[in-house]
Amino acid sequence: MPGAWTAPCADRRASLETARTDASNRQTEAASSTKSFSRNCPIGAEIAGKPPAAGSATPGVLTKNDKVMRSACQVALARTAQAGWPTGMTRIPYRGFRFPKPIIQHAVWLYARFTLSLRDVEDLSAERGITVSYETNRVWMARFGPLIARRLRRQRGRPSDTWHLDEMFVRIRGRQMYLWRAVNAEGEILEVLVQSRRNKRAALRLMRNLLKKQGMAPGTLVTDRLGAYPAAVRELGLSSAHVRGKRKNNRAESSHVPIRRRERKMQGFRSAGSAQRFLAFHAAVADTFATCRHLVSAKTHRLLRNQAFVAWRQAAILTA
Repeated sequence: MPGAWTAPCADRRASLETARTDASNRQTEAASSTKSFSRNCPIGAEIAGKPPAAGSATPGVLTKNDKVMRSACQVALARTAQAGWPTGMTRIPYRGFRFPKPIIQHAVWLYARFTLSLRDVEDLSAERGITVSYETNRVWMARFGPLIARRLRRQRGRPSDTWHLDEMFVRIRGRQMYLWRAVNAEGEILEVLVQSRRNKRAALRLMRNLLKKQGMAPGTLVTDRLGAYPAAVRELGLSSAHVRGKRKNNRAESSHVPIRRRERKMQGFRSAGSAQRFLAFHAAVADTFATCRHLVSAKTHRLLRNQAFVAWRQAAILTA
């Protein structure tokens, strides 16, 4: 059975008031986000019971691709109504930017989805007739990347109760740092934390962040033989099964490969803060577009990919 864990609460009354406020606004926010989605997706407008906008597909005639997109839109609408995303309080307008929203969102997606540098994104934009400098791309990533990543993480379902914890060495400005990471049994990245130590205190910080964000305790913890992990588990009082072994944690070891690839492309991280922000953004996008294409048929892969595109567009639209 998963171990029970309760986060400390400094002001229980304030937490209850916040919960009541969120519950009262959930229905209104879900309806608002559904309207926003319907305006931007003809199939979503059909599902919501509204006629498609002018210039969209012919009403009443659905092609095979439309049917696939409709199922993806149904999933996105269900998640929208269930999650009740905030669409008005945390919006950041595109005011002051010379380029329209689709260009900005596409540049951010290219940089996060593929192993590209900022200059590569500049060249890809130039090939399409869009002249934008790599420094402008950097501003877009820093401004909109964390917001889109936050929306994407809210769409993720409940993770499995088997967590793999591991750390890797990274060198930042000549100083050796440690990248602590946690993934579940399916390879979904649960937490990324850049720290300067590799001891019990660092392991405690990673586990506390995990327990707070996931809202649950794991059924099984899988780690290597580092002594900081069992010490942190004992201090937290977790009753989860703890599996330790050199090759039992290959799930976490394999998830380091994309990070090493991006690190080489970026010629190293410039600071611990920038590494933390980029890796958190990269993890959210990687989880969204991870379809396990080697385990599913081509038809299923296309369906999952369409759902990922719907989730991305919905998260990007909500920052508009």
